[in-house]
Amino acid sequence: MNKKYLHIKLSFWLLFLLSSMLFIFFPQIDLFVTNLFYDGNTFPANGMWIEEFFYYSVQPLIIAFALASLAIFTYNFFTKKSVLNVNAKVVLYLLLVLGLAPGLIVNATLKENWGRARPAETLNFGGTKEFTPAFIPSNQGGYSFSSGHAAAAFSLLGFALLAKKRRNFWIALTLAYGVFVSVARVSSGGHFFSDVVTSFFIVTLFTLSIYGFLMQEEEKKELP
Repeated sequence: MNKKYLHIKLSFWLLFLLSSMLFIFFPQIDLFVTNLFYDGNTFPANGMWIEEFFYYSVQPLIIAFALASLAIFTYNFFTKKSVLNVNAKVVLYLLLVLGLAPGLIVNATLKENWGRARPAETLNFGGTKEFTPAFIPSNQGGYSFSSGHAAAAFSLLGFALLAKKRRNFWIALTLAYGVFVSVARVSSGGHFFSDVVTSFFIVTLFTLSIYGFLMQEEEKKELP
Protein backbone atom coordinates (compact mmCIF):
# COMPACT_ATOMS: atom_id res chain seq x y z
CA MET A 1 0.00 0.00 0.00
CA ASN A 2 3.03 2.28 0.38
CA LYS A 3 4.04 1.80 -3.24
CA LYS A 4 3.79 5.03 -5.20
CA TYR A 5 2.33 5.71 -8.61
CA LEU A 6 3.03 9.14 -10.14
CA HIS A 7 4.60 10.07 -6.77
CA ILE A 8 1.39 9.28 -4.87
CA LYS A 9 0.81 6.37 -2.50
CA LEU A 10 -1.38 3.60 -3.81
CA SER A 11 -3.60 3.92 -0.73
CA PHE A 12 -4.59 7.46 -1.75
CA TRP A 13 -5.49 6.33 -5.28
CA LEU A 14 -7.58 3.53 -3.80
CA LEU A 15 -9.30 5.97 -1.45
CA PHE A 16 -10.34 8.10 -4.42
CA LEU A 17 -11.62 5.01 -6.24
CA LEU A 18 -13.56 3.87 -3.17
CA SER A 19 -15.20 7.26 -2.61
CA SER A 20 -16.15 7.45 -6.29
CA MET A 21 -17.74 4.00 -6.20
CA LEU A 22 -19.69 4.92 -3.06
CA PHE A 23 -21.13 8.04 -4.69
CA ILE A 24 -22.05 6.15 -7.85
CA PHE A 25 -23.69 3.14 -6.21
CA PHE A 26 -25.09 4.94 -3.17
CA PRO A 27 -26.28 8.33 -4.46
CA GLN A 28 -28.44 8.59 -1.34
CA ILE A 29 -25.31 9.84 0.42
CA ASP A 30 -25.55 13.09 -1.54
CA LEU A 31 -29.25 13.48 -0.81
CA PHE A 32 -28.75 12.75 2.90
CA VAL A 33 -25.94 15.27 3.34
CA THR A 34 -27.72 18.01 1.38
CA ASN A 35 -30.91 17.43 3.36
CA LEU A 36 -29.00 18.30 6.54
CA PHE A 37 -28.84 21.90 5.31
CA TYR A 38 -32.35 22.12 3.81
CA ASP A 39 -35.28 23.28 5.94
CA GLY A 40 -37.99 22.12 3.56
CA ASN A 41 -38.19 25.39 1.65
CA THR A 42 -34.74 26.93 1.40
CA PHE A 43 -31.10 26.55 2.35
CA PRO A 44 -30.82 28.89 5.39
CA ALA A 45 -27.03 29.11 5.07
CA ASN A 46 -27.32 30.60 1.57
CA GLY A 47 -26.52 34.30 1.81
CA MET A 48 -25.20 34.20 5.38
CA TRP A 49 -22.09 36.32 5.87
CA ILE A 50 -19.82 33.34 6.59
CA GLU A 51 -21.04 31.45 3.53
CA GLU A 52 -20.51 34.51 1.33
CA PHE A 53 -17.10 35.13 2.90
CA PHE A 54 -15.79 31.72 1.86
CA TYR A 55 -17.56 31.90 -1.50
CA TYR A 56 -16.11 35.27 -2.47
CA SER A 57 -12.68 34.82 -0.84
CA VAL A 58 -11.42 32.08 -3.16
CA GLN A 59 -10.73 34.05 -6.33
CA PRO A 60 -8.98 37.00 -4.62
CA LEU A 61 -6.76 34.60 -2.66
CA ILE A 62 -5.73 32.67 -5.76
CA ILE A 63 -5.03 35.89 -7.67
CA ALA A 64 -3.08 37.38 -4.76
CA PHE A 65 -0.86 34.32 -4.33
CA ALA A 66 -0.30 34.01 -8.08
CA LEU A 67 0.59 37.69 -8.54
CA ALA A 68 2.83 37.67 -5.47
CA SER A 69 4.70 34.66 -6.82
CA LEU A 70 5.09 36.30 -10.23
CA ALA A 71 6.29 39.53 -8.62
CA ILE A 72 8.88 37.69 -6.53
CA PHE A 73 10.07 35.75 -9.57
CA THR A 74 10.44 38.98 -11.57
CA TYR A 75 12.40 40.57 -8.73
CA ASN A 76 14.66 37.53 -8.42
CA PHE A 77 15.21 37.38 -12.16
CA PHE A 78 16.37 40.98 -12.52
CA THR A 79 18.32 41.21 -9.26
CA LYS A 80 19.84 37.72 -9.47
CA LYS A 81 18.58 37.03 -5.96
CA SER A 82 16.63 34.09 -4.59
CA VAL A 83 13.85 35.42 -2.38
CA LEU A 84 11.78 32.45 -1.19
CA ASN A 85 13.54 30.39 -3.88
CA VAL A 86 10.96 31.45 -6.47
CA ASN A 87 12.55 30.60 -9.81
CA ALA A 88 11.35 29.64 -13.28
CA LYS A 89 10.70 26.04 -12.23
CA VAL A 90 8.52 27.21 -9.32
CA VAL A 91 6.52 29.45 -11.65
CA LEU A 92 6.03 26.56 -14.09
CA TYR A 93 4.97 24.31 -11.22
CA LEU A 94 2.39 26.85 -10.00
CA LEU A 95 1.05 27.40 -13.51
CA LEU A 96 0.49 23.65 -13.88
CA VAL A 97 -1.05 23.30 -10.42
CA LEU A 98 -3.50 26.15 -10.96
CA GLY A 99 -4.15 25.49 -14.64
CA LEU A 100 -4.52 21.74 -15.03
CA ALA A 101 -6.69 20.37 -12.21
CA PRO A 102 -8.92 23.29 -11.13
CA GLY A 103 -8.82 25.01 -14.50
CA LEU A 104 -8.76 22.46 -17.32
CA ILE A 105 -10.17 19.33 -15.66
CA VAL A 106 -12.71 20.64 -13.13
CA ASN A 107 -13.99 23.83 -14.71
CA ALA A 108 -13.38 23.46 -18.45
CA THR A 109 -14.08 19.74 -18.74
CA LEU A 110 -16.34 18.50 -15.94
CA LYS A 111 -18.41 21.57 -15.01
CA GLU A 112 -18.96 22.66 -18.59
CA ASN A 113 -19.92 19.26 -19.96
CA TRP A 114 -21.29 16.98 -17.24
CA GLY A 115 -24.67 18.71 -16.93
CA ARG A 116 -25.40 17.73 -13.32
CA ALA A 117 -27.97 20.01 -11.71
CA ARG A 118 -27.07 21.78 -8.49
CA PRO A 119 -28.94 20.66 -5.33
CA ALA A 120 -31.11 23.78 -5.20
CA GLU A 121 -32.10 23.17 -8.84
CA THR A 122 -33.42 19.64 -8.26
CA LEU A 123 -36.95 18.54 -7.47
CA ASN A 124 -35.67 17.09 -4.19
CA PHE A 125 -34.84 20.56 -2.91
CA GLY A 126 -37.40 22.90 -4.42
CA GLY A 127 -36.12 23.07 -8.00
CA THR A 128 -37.38 21.73 -11.31
CA LYS A 129 -34.57 19.42 -12.47
CA GLU A 130 -33.85 15.75 -11.86
CA PHE A 131 -31.23 14.57 -9.39
CA THR A 132 -28.46 12.51 -11.00
CA PRO A 133 -25.62 10.63 -9.28
CA ALA A 134 -22.02 11.82 -9.39
CA PHE A 135 -19.85 10.69 -12.32
CA ILE A 136 -22.96 10.01 -14.43
CA PRO A 137 -23.25 12.51 -17.33
CA SER A 138 -26.59 14.30 -17.40
CA ASN A 139 -28.62 16.42 -19.80
CA GLN A 140 -29.84 18.72 -17.02
CA GLY A 141 -27.64 21.58 -18.21
CA GLY A 142 -26.29 22.17 -14.71
CA TYR A 143 -22.84 23.04 -13.42
CA SER A 144 -22.70 21.08 -10.18
CA PHE A 145 -20.12 18.39 -10.97
CA SER A 146 -17.57 19.01 -9.81
CA SER A 147 -17.06 22.05 -7.60
CA GLY A 148 -14.95 24.83 -9.09
CA HIS A 149 -14.73 26.77 -5.83
CA ALA A 150 -13.61 23.70 -3.88
CA ALA A 151 -11.05 22.87 -6.57
CA ALA A 152 -9.62 26.38 -6.50
CA ALA A 153 -9.50 26.44 -2.70
CA PHE A 154 -7.71 23.09 -2.50
CA SER A 155 -5.24 24.19 -5.18
CA LEU A 156 -3.66 26.44 -2.54
CA LEU A 157 -2.04 23.21 -1.39
CA GLY A 158 0.40 23.80 -4.24
CA PHE A 159 1.71 26.92 -2.50
CA ALA A 160 1.83 25.23 0.90
CA LEU A 161 4.05 22.43 -0.43
CA LEU A 162 6.68 25.02 -1.32
CA ALA A 163 7.08 26.14 2.29
CA LYS A 164 10.52 25.45 3.74
CA LYS A 165 9.46 26.04 7.33
CA ARG A 166 6.36 24.78 9.15
CA ARG A 167 5.24 23.03 5.98
CA ASN A 168 2.82 20.73 7.80
CA PHE A 169 1.14 23.76 9.37
CA TRP A 170 0.63 25.47 6.01
CA ILE A 171 -0.60 22.26 4.42
CA ALA A 172 -3.12 21.76 7.23
CA LEU A 173 -4.21 25.40 6.97
CA THR A 174 -4.83 25.25 3.22
CA LEU A 175 -6.69 21.95 3.49
CA ALA A 176 -8.82 23.37 6.31
CA TYR A 177 -9.62 26.38 4.13
CA GLY A 178 -10.64 24.03 1.32
CA VAL A 179 -12.93 22.17 3.71
CA PHE A 180 -14.59 25.39 4.88
CA VAL A 181 -15.16 26.50 1.29
CA SER A 182 -16.61 23.06 0.53
CA VAL A 183 -18.97 23.22 3.51
CA ALA A 184 -20.08 26.68 2.40
CA ARG A 185 -20.92 25.41 -1.09
CA VAL A 186 -22.79 22.33 0.17
CA SER A 187 -24.68 24.16 2.92
CA SER A 188 -25.93 26.80 0.47
CA GLY A 189 -27.30 24.25 -2.00
CA GLY A 190 -24.65 25.07 -4.57
CA HIS A 191 -23.02 21.64 -4.67
CA PHE A 192 -23.49 18.09 -3.55
CA PHE A 193 -21.08 16.41 -1.13
CA SER A 194 -19.67 14.30 -3.98
CA ASP A 195 -18.92 17.45 -6.00
CA VAL A 196 -16.55 18.87 -3.40
CA VAL A 197 -15.00 15.51 -2.47
CA THR A 198 -14.25 14.80 -6.13
CA SER A 199 -12.67 18.22 -6.57
CA PHE A 200 -10.53 17.58 -3.49
CA PHE A 201 -9.19 14.32 -4.88
CA ILE A 202 -8.62 15.60 -8.41
CA VAL A 203 -6.73 18.69 -7.27
CA THR A 204 -4.76 16.93 -4.55
CA LEU A 205 -3.72 14.05 -6.81
CA PHE A 206 -2.57 16.40 -9.57
CA THR A 207 -0.83 18.77 -7.17
CA LEU A 208 1.12 16.03 -5.40
CA SER A 209 2.03 14.40 -8.71
CA ILE A 210 3.24 17.65 -10.31
CA TYR A 211 5.16 18.51 -7.17
CA GLY A 212 6.80 15.08 -7.20
CA PHE A 213 7.90 15.38 -10.83
CA LEU A 214 9.06 18.99 -10.77
CA MET A 215 10.03 19.97 -7.25
CA GLN A 216 11.20 16.94 -5.26
CA GLU A 217 14.51 16.60 -7.08
CA GLU A 218 15.14 20.30 -6.49
CA GLU A 219 14.31 19.78 -2.82
CA LYS A 220 16.80 16.91 -2.53
CA LYS A 221 19.57 19.09 -3.97
CA GLU A 222 19.00 21.63 -1.19
CA LEU A 223 19.39 19.03 1.57
CA PRO A 224 22.83 18.91 3.26
